[in-house]
Amino acid sequence: MSTQPVPDPLLIACALGIEHLALRMGDRGGADGPVTVLRTGMGPRAAERSVTRILADPVFAEAAVLATGFCAGLAPGMHPGDLVVAEETRDPRGAVPCVGTELLVKELARTLPGRTVHTGPLTGSDHVVRGHERADLLATGAIAVDMESAATLLSAVRGGVRPVAAVRVVVDAPEHELVRIGTVHGGISAFRVLRSVLPAFFEWHRNVLLPRR
Repeated sequence: MSTQPVPDPLLIACALGIEHLALRMGDRGGADGPVTVLRTGMGPRAAERSVTRILADPVFAEAAVLATGFCAGLAPGMHPGDLVVAEETRDPRGAVPCVGTELLVKELARTLPGRTVHTGPLTGSDHVVRGHERADLLATGAIAVDMESAATLLSAVRGGVRPVAAVRVVVDAPEHELVRIGTVHGGISAFRVLRSVLPAFFEWHRNVLLPRR
């Protein structure tokens, strides 16, 4: 009697407790294979440590990795609740190309009709970016910045050949800077969007699974 192979796992990495809560509250139905939502802790070093540690487990040897959570938009006209699908993540150590960007854009538009989806490079920082730093990063070609995505994806590809992607929700932007995430409309809007993205992530995972060896 033949048995169907178990699909490779999907590892979804986020940094903050509020991001983890939003994802836990999302619709987990429709996943094609095991799904783990990892809270890495804030900052690139914490992300690198956490992702490297979990991918060392043979269970995750061929896991697809998707970095998500909140980000700061860099381009004028961005608004809290907008989505960013990275074409690549980058930091001073290099760039990591993302897989299935067009598919993610399509699925996010279907899952969250009416939400603006931006695509482009997502850059990493080791601190919260404000003021003139936004313009400096925008000049490099990046459209958004966060502290963990670049470290997460770099750690993922160092650990083996696997599909990787990054999807972030804009929580503040040049015209909408926030001081505290949970106390203003922008933070609430971003939380609701992040709570709704899992179906798009599962569809991406279903379509980019590597052939089993």
